[in-house]
Amino acid sequence: MAHMSRLILSILPAAAVILLLSVGPKIAFAQATTNTQTPPANTYDQDQILQTGHQFFGSVSGGLASVLERAFASYGEPNGYILGEEGSGAFVAGARFGEGQLYTRNAGNHKIFWQGPSIGFDFGADGARVMMLIYNLPSIDRVYDRFSGVNGSAYLVGGVGMTVLAKDSVFVVPIKAGVGARLGLNLGYLKFTREPTWNPF
Repeated sequence: MAHMSRLILSILPAAAVILLLSVGPKIAFAQATTNTQTPPANTYDQDQILQTGHQFFGSVSGGLASVLERAFASYGEPNGYILGEEGSGAFVAGARFGEGQLYTRNAGNHKIFWQGPSIGFDFGADGARVMMLIYNLPSIDRVYDRFSGVNGSAYLVGGVGMTVLAKDSVFVVPIKAGVGARLGLNLGYLKFTREPTWNPF
């Protein structure tokens, strides 16, 4: 019996070493994997939006960095954005129509249209590219609604203008560059739809 006990005691350290050698690397790999694989963020940071904006607006995006800095300082990181084109006409009162692509990280990309009346210091007719940052969007369905202008939110610098639209806790920040930037300095609302329509109301 004593001989058997000594034999077991002599075998145990060797078995422990073998077990450690075989399982240890797997544990270390699992820990490393756990530490390095973090889920992607659902929002876009300022550098990503700035790079996208420069590519989208091209040479007319001189004041884009300042406008984006103000938007990010006020509302944080957006969890969606729209790139599109808009046509509008106005003589004090007017209307605008646009279409573009809605981009999100966790809900895919979607074609989107918008229409709306506008009242303000705005004259003429033109077409413009527009980027819209979207904040606090809980689901794609929530963007298909009417968003009203936030009074006093107009901001214009270096040929780039932005306003803020809101519906409950969801904010949309349209940003325009060049001649179309003047259209950011008016009040009204935008209605987002899945299909195009000529009715701005």
